[in-house]
Amino acid sequence: MIMMLLVRLVDVYSFLIFVYVMMSWVPHEKGVLADVYRALGMLCDPYLDLFRKFVPPLGGMVDVSPILALLVLQFGVRLIAALFSF
Repeated sequence: MIMMLLVRLVDVYSFLIFVYVMMSWVPHEKGVLADVYRALGMLCDPYLDLFRKFVPPLGGMVDVSPILALLVLQFGVRLIAALFSF
């Protein structure tokens, strides 16, 4: 039961990271979108910054660290769930 909750929470967090990354491609200086983007940044950036230290942007502009961060998050939680399900 606890593992299912953990997996669901990680899925929600992964979705928030995905939305945050997609929003970074859209200009939003003022308004509700800017507020949502800042709020997502406060939630997602601490985790993403761990990977940005090790994965430099491609060509100086394309940040691929969220891909690695999502993979680690998804595989990690599912590995933990599989280990504790035995």
